[in-house]
Parts: sequence; structure tokens; C-alpha cells
Amino acid sequence: MAIERTFAIIKPDAVRAKNAGKIIDMIEENGFSIDGMYKLKLNKELAEQFYAVHKDRPFFGELVEFMTSGAVIVMALSKENAIAAWRDLMGPTDSKEAPKDTIRGKFGTDVGENATHGSDSAENAQAELALFFQG
Repeated sequence: MAIERTFAIIKPDAVRAKNAGKIIDMIEENGFSIDGMYKLKLNKELAEQFYAVHKDRPFFGELVEFMTSGAVIVMALSKENAIAAWRDLMGPTDSKEAPKDTIRGKFGTDVGENATHGSDSAENAQAELALFFQG
């Protein structure tokens, strides 16, 4: 199987709780290469662009507000089958349903404040990587 790239975010709740280093450790311990990584505070326009797929959903405003509430860490990750492997490592979207050995099971608190984001398809990974990383 070929090496695949995916996009990841450590969300404001996990950064605020000082869990970013622990999450990065889990990423590396699970065989991912971190090809790019930086910390930033999303502005409203970038958060709205990033989550545009949800713009008609009732939680969109709350999601944008949360994602702009503090610093995030964005990452380009790679390994074989990276998209599925990252989603498995993160665990289910609702942290309350996530196994304790997943990132969301360890560091998330609910469906909104769930510590991390990951691309859900190759197409979205490519678009999300392009939004935050050049080249």
C-alpha cells in the first residue's frame, strides 16, 4: 500500500488543556510521520471557509466560535492508509462514545469539544492540506 497524506487539527480544547504534546506523542507512537506542523489562531473567515460543508447546519455558528476560541495546531500527517488510520486513532466524533485508548477517548469531553479533527476522505484531505500548507 502506498504512503498517504492526511490533515489533522488539534483543537482549542486540547491545546487549552495542555494535551497537544500528549496527542503528538500518540501520533508518532502510531507510526505517523509529521510532515508539517504549526500553531495558529483561526480567524472567523478561515474557520468558516474550512467548515463550509456545515454552513447550513444548526451548529455551524457554534462550531466556528469554538474553533476560533483559542490556538489550534494543524498538521500534515503521512503513513500507509493515513486517512483511515488517523480516524481510527482519533476515535468516534462523540468523545463519550470513544474507546479510552483513542485520542478523543482520552482528551475529548463531548461531540463538540473532541480534541481533534481529521480528514474523512482523500479529496477532503487534499483540499484541507492545500488550505493550510503550501506545496
